[in-house]
Amino acid sequence: MSATTASPTKTNTSEIGQQIRNNFQTYALVVAMLVLWFLFFFLTNGIYLSAQNFSNLFRQMTITAVLSVGMVLVIVAGHIDLSVGRLAGFVSVVVAYLQAYTWNKYMPGAPEWFTTSLSVLCGLGVGTLYGVLHGYIIGYLRVPAFITTLASMWILNGLILIRTAGRTIPANQPLFSYIGQGYLPAMAGWILAIIVAILLFIQMFNGRQRRVKYGFTLAPFYQDILKTAFLAAIVFGYVGYVNAYSGVQVPVLILAIIAVIVSYVSNNTRFGRYTYAIGGNREAARLSGISIRQNTFAIFVLMGFLCGVSGVIIASYVGYGTIAAGTSYELFAIAACILGGTSTLGGVGTIFGAMIGALIMASLTNGLQIMNVQAAWQYVVSGVVLVAAVYVDMALKKSRG
Repeated sequence: MSATTASPTKTNTSEIGQQIRNNFQTYALVVAMLVLWFLFFFLTNGIYLSAQNFSNLFRQMTITAVLSVGMVLVIVAGHIDLSVGRLAGFVSVVVAYLQAYTWNKYMPGAPEWFTTSLSVLCGLGVGTLYGVLHGYIIGYLRVPAFITTLASMWILNGLILIRTAGRTIPANQPLFSYIGQGYLPAMAGWILAIIVAILLFIQMFNGRQRRVKYGFTLAPFYQDILKTAFLAAIVFGYVGYVNAYSGVQVPVLILAIIAVIVSYVSNNTRFGRYTYAIGGNREAARLSGISIRQNTFAIFVLMGFLCGVSGVIIASYVGYGTIAAGTSYELFAIAACILGGTSTLGGVGTIFGAMIGALIMASLTNGLQIMNVQAAWQYVVSGVVLVAAVYVDMALKKSRG
Protein backbone atom coordinates (compact mmCIF):
# COMPACT_ATOMS: atom_id res chain seq x y z
CA MET A 1 0.00 0.00 0.00
CA SER A 2 1.35 3.44 -0.91
CA ALA A 3 1.98 6.04 1.74
CA THR A 4 -0.79 8.28 0.39
CA THR A 5 -3.54 5.67 0.68
CA ALA A 6 -5.76 6.24 3.71
CA SER A 7 -6.83 3.25 5.75
CA PRO A 8 -10.56 2.38 5.99
CA THR A 9 -10.51 3.00 9.72
CA LYS A 10 -9.10 6.51 9.32
CA THR A 11 -11.58 7.27 6.52
CA ASN A 12 -14.55 6.08 8.59
CA THR A 13 -13.37 8.07 11.58
CA SER A 14 -13.03 11.24 9.52
CA GLU A 15 -16.53 10.71 8.05
CA ILE A 16 -18.00 10.32 11.54
CA GLY A 17 -16.18 13.44 12.65
CA GLN A 18 -17.52 15.35 9.66
CA GLN A 19 -21.07 14.22 10.44
CA ILE A 20 -20.69 15.37 14.04
CA ARG A 21 -19.41 18.78 12.91
CA ASN A 22 -22.24 19.18 10.39
CA ASN A 23 -24.90 18.33 12.98
CA PHE A 24 -23.15 19.79 16.01
CA GLN A 25 -26.00 22.10 16.93
CA THR A 26 -28.56 19.29 16.89
CA TYR A 27 -26.37 17.08 19.05
CA ALA A 28 -25.70 19.97 21.42
CA LEU A 29 -29.45 20.55 21.80
CA VAL A 30 -30.05 16.90 22.61
CA VAL A 31 -27.22 16.90 25.16
CA ALA A 32 -28.58 20.11 26.74
CA MET A 33 -32.03 18.55 27.00
CA LEU A 34 -30.63 15.41 28.66
CA VAL A 35 -28.63 17.51 31.12
CA LEU A 36 -31.79 19.46 31.95
CA TRP A 37 -33.73 16.24 32.53
CA PHE A 38 -31.14 14.77 34.86
CA LEU A 39 -30.80 18.07 36.74
CA PHE A 40 -34.54 18.18 37.44
CA PHE A 41 -34.48 14.45 38.21
CA PHE A 42 -32.15 15.08 41.15
CA LEU A 43 -33.81 18.34 42.22
CA THR A 44 -37.25 16.68 42.38
CA ASN A 45 -36.07 13.40 43.96
CA GLY A 46 -36.90 11.38 40.85
CA ILE A 47 -40.45 12.69 40.36
CA TYR A 48 -39.50 14.54 37.18
CA LEU A 49 -38.66 11.40 35.19
CA SER A 50 -41.44 9.23 36.57
CA ALA A 51 -43.59 7.56 33.91
CA GLN A 52 -46.56 9.77 34.75
CA ASN A 53 -44.68 13.07 34.57
CA PHE A 54 -42.76 11.95 31.48
CA SER A 55 -46.09 11.30 29.78
CA ASN A 56 -47.48 14.65 30.94
CA LEU A 57 -44.33 16.45 29.75
CA PHE A 58 -44.76 15.29 26.16
CA ARG A 59 -48.45 16.07 26.25
CA GLN A 60 -47.73 19.61 27.49
CA MET A 61 -45.33 20.31 24.62
CA THR A 62 -47.78 19.19 21.93
CA ILE A 63 -49.61 22.46 21.22
CA THR A 64 -46.45 24.58 21.13
CA ALA A 65 -44.71 21.96 19.01
CA VAL A 66 -47.52 21.81 16.43
CA LEU A 67 -47.39 25.60 16.09
CA SER A 68 -43.59 25.56 15.84
CA VAL A 69 -43.74 23.08 12.94
CA GLY A 70 -45.42 25.73 10.81
CA MET A 71 -43.47 28.59 12.38
CA VAL A 72 -40.18 27.05 11.19
CA LEU A 73 -41.18 27.50 7.55
CA VAL A 74 -42.56 30.98 8.23
CA ILE A 75 -39.26 32.12 9.78
CA VAL A 76 -37.13 30.25 7.24
CA ALA A 77 -38.91 32.19 4.47
CA GLY A 78 -38.04 35.46 6.21
CA HIS A 79 -41.41 36.19 7.83
CA ILE A 80 -42.95 36.07 11.31
CA ASP A 81 -46.45 35.25 12.53
CA LEU A 82 -47.54 36.90 15.78
CA SER A 83 -51.14 35.69 15.57
CA VAL A 84 -50.75 31.91 15.81
CA GLY A 85 -51.51 31.73 19.53
CA ARG A 86 -54.71 33.74 19.32
CA LEU A 87 -55.78 32.01 16.10
CA ALA A 88 -55.41 28.64 17.85
CA GLY A 89 -57.33 30.10 20.79
CA PHE A 90 -60.10 31.40 18.51
CA VAL A 91 -60.40 27.98 16.85
CA SER A 92 -60.67 26.36 20.29
CA VAL A 93 -63.50 28.75 21.22
CA VAL A 94 -65.34 28.09 17.95
CA VAL A 95 -65.01 24.32 18.35
CA ALA A 96 -66.14 24.49 21.99
CA TYR A 97 -69.16 26.58 20.99
CA LEU A 98 -70.12 24.06 18.30
CA GLN A 99 -69.77 21.19 20.75
CA ALA A 100 -71.70 22.90 23.53
CA TYR A 101 -74.56 24.59 21.68
CA THR A 102 -74.77 24.28 17.89
CA TRP A 103 -75.03 20.55 17.30
CA ASN A 104 -77.49 19.99 20.15
CA LYS A 105 -79.71 22.73 18.79
CA TYR A 106 -79.71 21.85 15.09
CA MET A 107 -78.95 18.11 15.19
CA PRO A 108 -80.43 16.72 18.41
CA GLY A 109 -79.72 13.05 18.85
CA ALA A 110 -76.88 12.97 16.29
CA PRO A 111 -74.18 10.35 17.05
CA GLU A 112 -71.27 11.67 19.08
CA TRP A 113 -68.71 10.51 16.50
CA PHE A 114 -70.52 12.57 13.86
CA THR A 115 -70.70 15.80 15.86
CA THR A 116 -67.09 15.39 17.00
CA SER A 117 -65.95 14.91 13.40
CA LEU A 118 -67.89 17.99 12.31
CA SER A 119 -66.35 20.04 15.11
CA VAL A 120 -62.83 18.97 14.13
CA LEU A 121 -63.44 19.70 10.44
CA CYS A 122 -64.91 23.11 11.26
CA GLY A 123 -61.93 23.93 13.47
CA LEU A 124 -59.46 22.94 10.76
CA GLY A 125 -61.51 24.89 8.22
CA VAL A 126 -61.53 28.08 10.31
CA GLY A 127 -57.76 27.92 10.80
CA THR A 128 -57.10 27.19 7.13
CA LEU A 129 -59.39 29.97 5.88
CA TYR A 130 -57.69 32.44 8.20
CA GLY A 131 -54.36 31.23 6.79
CA VAL A 132 -55.67 31.86 3.27
CA LEU A 133 -56.49 35.43 4.30
CA HIS A 134 -53.02 35.91 5.75
CA GLY A 135 -51.37 34.38 2.71
CA TYR A 136 -53.26 36.63 0.32
CA ILE A 137 -52.55 39.84 2.25
CA ILE A 138 -48.87 39.04 2.83
CA GLY A 139 -48.10 37.23 -0.42
CA TYR A 140 -50.15 39.12 -2.99
CA LEU A 141 -50.90 42.49 -1.40
CA ARG A 142 -47.34 42.58 -0.01
CA VAL A 143 -48.26 43.88 3.41
CA PRO A 144 -45.39 42.94 5.78
CA ALA A 145 -46.10 39.80 7.80
CA PHE A 146 -45.19 41.52 11.06
CA ILE A 147 -47.85 44.21 10.59
CA THR A 148 -50.45 41.82 9.17
CA THR A 149 -50.19 39.26 11.95
CA LEU A 150 -49.92 41.91 14.68
CA ALA A 151 -53.19 43.43 13.50
CA SER A 152 -54.63 39.95 13.17
CA MET A 153 -53.71 39.17 16.76
CA TRP A 154 -55.75 42.17 17.93
CA ILE A 155 -58.67 41.21 15.68
CA LEU A 156 -58.65 37.67 17.04
CA ASN A 157 -58.59 39.00 20.61
CA GLY A 158 -61.79 40.86 19.81
CA LEU A 159 -63.38 37.86 18.09
CA ILE A 160 -62.65 35.66 21.10
CA LEU A 161 -64.27 38.19 23.43
CA ILE A 162 -67.30 38.47 21.13
CA ARG A 163 -67.77 34.71 20.83
CA THR A 164 -67.29 33.91 24.51
CA ALA A 165 -69.04 37.05 25.85
CA GLY A 166 -66.73 36.72 28.83
CA ARG A 167 -67.98 33.21 29.66
CA THR A 168 -66.33 29.79 29.64
CA ILE A 169 -67.76 27.43 27.03
CA PRO A 170 -67.76 23.71 27.94
CA ALA A 171 -66.35 21.20 25.45
CA ASN A 172 -65.88 18.13 27.60
CA GLN A 173 -67.83 15.46 25.69
CA PRO A 174 -66.08 12.06 26.09
CA LEU A 175 -65.21 11.34 22.45
CA PHE A 176 -64.05 14.89 21.75
CA SER A 177 -61.97 14.90 24.94
CA TYR A 178 -60.18 11.78 23.71
CA ILE A 179 -58.37 13.87 21.06
CA GLY A 180 -56.41 15.86 23.63
CA GLN A 181 -56.58 13.61 26.67
CA GLY A 182 -56.74 10.06 25.32
CA TYR A 183 -54.19 7.25 25.26
CA LEU A 184 -53.63 4.38 22.87
CA PRO A 185 -53.99 0.85 24.30
CA ALA A 186 -50.64 -0.71 25.22
CA MET A 187 -50.78 -3.25 22.39
CA ALA A 188 -51.57 -0.50 19.86
CA GLY A 189 -48.52 1.38 21.09
CA TRP A 190 -46.25 -1.61 20.50
CA ILE A 191 -47.74 -2.21 17.03
CA LEU A 192 -47.14 1.44 16.23
CA ALA A 193 -43.52 1.16 17.41
CA ILE A 194 -42.96 -1.88 15.17
CA ILE A 195 -44.43 -0.04 12.17
CA VAL A 196 -42.23 2.99 12.82
CA ALA A 197 -39.12 0.80 13.14
CA ILE A 198 -39.91 -0.93 9.83
CA LEU A 199 -40.45 2.42 8.12
CA LEU A 200 -37.15 3.72 9.50
CA PHE A 201 -35.23 0.81 7.97
CA ILE A 202 -37.11 1.10 4.67
CA GLN A 203 -36.24 4.80 4.58
CA MET A 204 -32.60 3.98 5.30
CA PHE A 205 -32.34 1.45 2.45
CA ASN A 206 -34.19 3.76 0.04
CA GLY A 207 -31.87 6.60 0.98
CA ARG A 208 -28.82 4.49 0.23
CA GLN A 209 -30.27 3.50 -3.15
CA ARG A 210 -30.93 7.15 -4.04
CA ARG A 211 -27.38 8.13 -3.13
CA VAL A 212 -26.02 5.37 -5.36
CA LYS A 213 -28.35 6.42 -8.18
CA TYR A 214 -27.16 10.02 -8.12
CA GLY A 215 -23.50 9.19 -7.53
CA PHE A 216 -23.15 10.43 -3.95
CA THR A 217 -20.71 8.89 -1.51
CA LEU A 218 -22.27 6.27 0.74
CA ALA A 219 -21.64 6.12 4.46
CA PRO A 220 -20.47 2.71 5.70
CA PHE A 221 -23.38 0.29 5.89
CA TYR A 222 -22.85 -0.45 9.56
CA GLN A 223 -23.12 3.26 10.41
CA ASP A 224 -26.55 3.54 8.77
CA ILE A 225 -27.68 0.33 10.47
CA LEU A 226 -26.51 1.52 13.89
CA LYS A 227 -28.08 4.95 13.43
CA THR A 228 -31.41 3.49 12.33
CA ALA A 229 -31.36 0.86 15.09
CA PHE A 230 -30.67 3.61 17.64
CA LEU A 231 -33.67 5.63 16.45
CA ALA A 232 -35.85 2.51 16.55
CA ALA A 233 -34.62 1.77 20.08
CA ILE A 234 -35.64 5.29 21.15
CA VAL A 235 -39.14 4.70 19.76
CA PHE A 236 -39.47 1.36 21.57
CA GLY A 237 -38.06 2.87 24.77
CA TYR A 238 -40.53 5.74 24.65
CA VAL A 239 -43.49 3.43 24.04
CA GLY A 240 -42.41 1.11 26.84
CA TYR A 241 -41.97 3.98 29.28
CA VAL A 242 -45.30 5.70 28.61
CA ASN A 243 -47.06 2.32 28.58
CA ALA A 244 -45.93 2.00 32.20
CA TYR A 245 -48.34 4.86 32.93
CA SER A 246 -51.31 4.87 30.52
CA GLY A 247 -49.97 4.46 27.01
CA VAL A 248 -48.99 6.58 24.02
CA GLN A 249 -50.78 9.93 24.15
CA VAL A 250 -53.11 10.66 21.24
CA PRO A 251 -51.99 14.33 20.85
CA VAL A 252 -48.34 13.22 20.77
CA LEU A 253 -49.22 10.76 18.01
CA ILE A 254 -50.92 13.58 16.08
CA LEU A 255 -47.83 15.76 16.55
CA ALA A 256 -45.51 13.00 15.34
CA ILE A 257 -47.55 12.46 12.17
CA ILE A 258 -47.61 16.19 11.41
CA ALA A 259 -43.88 16.62 12.09
CA VAL A 260 -42.93 13.70 9.82
CA ILE A 261 -45.15 14.89 6.96
CA VAL A 262 -44.03 18.54 7.11
CA SER A 263 -40.38 17.50 7.51
CA TYR A 264 -40.65 15.36 4.38
CA VAL A 265 -42.33 18.20 2.50
CA SER A 266 -39.67 20.71 3.56
CA ASN A 267 -36.76 18.41 2.61
CA ASN A 268 -38.02 16.53 -0.45
CA THR A 269 -40.43 18.74 -2.38
CA ARG A 270 -40.14 21.80 -4.61
CA PHE A 271 -42.19 23.80 -2.11
CA GLY A 272 -39.71 23.07 0.68
CA ARG A 273 -36.63 23.80 -1.44
CA TYR A 274 -38.14 27.06 -2.67
CA THR A 275 -38.92 28.12 0.91
CA TYR A 276 -35.28 27.72 1.95
CA ALA A 277 -34.10 29.41 -1.25
CA ILE A 278 -36.35 32.43 -0.63
CA GLY A 279 -35.14 32.76 2.95
CA GLY A 280 -31.51 32.34 1.95
CA ASN A 281 -31.53 34.94 -0.83
CA ARG A 282 -34.86 36.41 -1.78
CA GLU A 283 -33.63 38.32 -4.84
CA ALA A 284 -31.70 35.35 -6.23
CA ALA A 285 -34.76 33.16 -5.75
CA ARG A 286 -36.91 35.66 -7.65
CA LEU A 287 -34.42 35.91 -10.50
CA SER A 288 -34.27 32.12 -10.75
CA GLY A 289 -38.00 32.00 -11.48
CA ILE A 290 -39.41 31.07 -8.06
CA SER A 291 -42.87 32.52 -7.42
CA ILE A 292 -42.39 34.21 -4.06
CA ARG A 293 -46.07 35.17 -3.91
CA GLN A 294 -47.32 31.60 -4.37
CA ASN A 295 -44.79 30.19 -1.93
CA THR A 296 -45.62 32.78 0.74
CA PHE A 297 -49.32 32.13 0.25
CA ALA A 298 -48.81 28.37 0.71
CA ILE A 299 -46.68 28.86 3.84
CA PHE A 300 -49.35 30.89 5.62
CA VAL A 301 -52.15 28.54 4.53
CA LEU A 302 -50.17 25.68 6.10
CA MET A 303 -49.61 27.78 9.22
CA GLY A 304 -53.34 28.46 9.44
CA PHE A 305 -54.14 24.76 9.13
CA LEU A 306 -51.70 23.91 11.93
CA CYS A 307 -53.31 26.62 14.09
CA GLY A 308 -56.59 24.80 13.46
CA VAL A 309 -55.02 21.54 14.66
CA SER A 310 -53.65 23.27 17.77
CA GLY A 311 -57.01 24.89 18.48
CA VAL A 312 -58.82 21.55 18.35
CA ILE A 313 -56.25 20.04 20.72
CA ILE A 314 -56.53 23.02 23.11
CA ALA A 315 -60.33 22.71 23.31
CA SER A 316 -60.12 18.96 23.78
CA TYR A 317 -57.30 19.03 26.34
CA VAL A 318 -58.62 21.92 28.44
CA GLY A 319 -62.25 20.88 27.99
CA TYR A 320 -63.38 24.49 27.61
CA GLY A 321 -63.23 27.49 25.33
CA THR A 322 -61.94 30.43 27.35
CA ILE A 323 -61.00 34.08 26.94
CA ALA A 324 -57.34 33.28 27.62
CA ALA A 325 -57.13 30.41 25.10
CA GLY A 326 -53.87 30.51 23.14
CA THR A 327 -52.38 33.44 25.06
CA SER A 328 -48.58 33.71 24.54
CA TYR A 329 -48.40 30.49 22.52
CA GLU A 330 -46.97 32.43 19.59
CA LEU A 331 -44.04 33.48 21.77
CA PHE A 332 -43.36 29.91 22.89
CA ALA A 333 -43.57 28.67 19.28
CA ILE A 334 -41.11 31.30 18.08
CA ALA A 335 -38.81 30.59 21.03
CA ALA A 336 -38.91 26.85 20.29
CA CYS A 337 -37.88 27.49 16.68
CA ILE A 338 -35.01 29.81 17.60
CA LEU A 339 -33.86 27.51 20.39
CA GLY A 340 -33.93 24.67 17.85
CA GLY A 341 -31.56 26.47 15.49
CA THR A 342 -33.90 28.36 13.15
CA SER A 343 -32.21 31.57 12.04
CA THR A 344 -34.16 34.79 12.50
CA LEU A 345 -32.53 35.99 9.27
CA GLY A 346 -34.19 33.18 7.30
CA GLY A 347 -32.89 30.31 5.20
CA VAL A 348 -31.90 28.03 8.10
CA GLY A 349 -34.03 25.78 10.31
CA THR A 350 -35.31 22.24 10.71
CA ILE A 351 -38.52 20.66 11.97
CA PHE A 352 -36.54 18.28 14.19
CA GLY A 353 -34.68 21.19 15.77
CA ALA A 354 -37.96 22.95 16.51
CA MET A 355 -39.29 19.77 18.15
CA ILE A 356 -36.25 19.61 20.42
CA GLY A 357 -36.63 23.32 21.15
CA ALA A 358 -40.29 22.87 22.09
CA LEU A 359 -39.38 19.91 24.30
CA ILE A 360 -36.67 21.93 26.06
CA MET A 361 -39.11 24.78 26.71
CA ALA A 362 -41.73 22.36 28.05
CA SER A 363 -39.10 20.52 30.12
CA LEU A 364 -37.96 23.74 31.74
CA THR A 365 -41.50 24.87 32.56
CA ASN A 366 -42.54 21.44 33.82
CA GLY A 367 -39.51 21.10 36.07
CA LEU A 368 -39.97 24.54 37.61
CA GLN A 369 -43.66 23.81 38.23
CA ILE A 370 -42.82 20.56 40.06
CA MET A 371 -40.35 22.51 42.20
CA ASN A 372 -43.17 24.99 43.01
CA VAL A 373 -41.24 27.92 41.56
CA GLN A 374 -43.48 30.98 41.25
CA ALA A 375 -44.89 31.66 37.77
CA ALA A 376 -43.12 35.02 37.63
CA TRP A 377 -39.72 33.38 38.07
CA GLN A 378 -40.59 30.71 35.50
CA TYR A 379 -40.87 33.46 32.88
CA VAL A 380 -37.61 35.02 34.05
CA VAL A 381 -35.71 31.73 33.87
CA SER A 382 -37.19 30.85 30.47
CA GLY A 383 -36.15 34.24 29.09
CA VAL A 384 -32.61 33.93 30.42
CA VAL A 385 -32.24 30.41 29.01
CA LEU A 386 -33.47 31.54 25.58
CA VAL A 387 -31.02 34.46 25.40
CA ALA A 388 -28.16 32.28 26.64
CA ALA A 389 -28.96 29.57 24.08
CA VAL A 390 -28.99 32.04 21.19
CA TYR A 391 -25.73 33.60 22.39
CA VAL A 392 -24.01 30.20 22.60
CA ASP A 393 -25.34 29.29 19.16
CA MET A 394 -23.97 32.53 17.65
CA ALA A 395 -20.61 32.04 19.36
CA LEU A 396 -20.29 28.47 18.08
CA LYS A 397 -21.21 29.51 14.53
CA LYS A 398 -18.65 32.32 14.67
CA SER A 399 -15.91 29.99 15.93
CA ARG A 400 -16.69 27.39 13.26
CA GLY A 401 -16.86 30.09 10.59
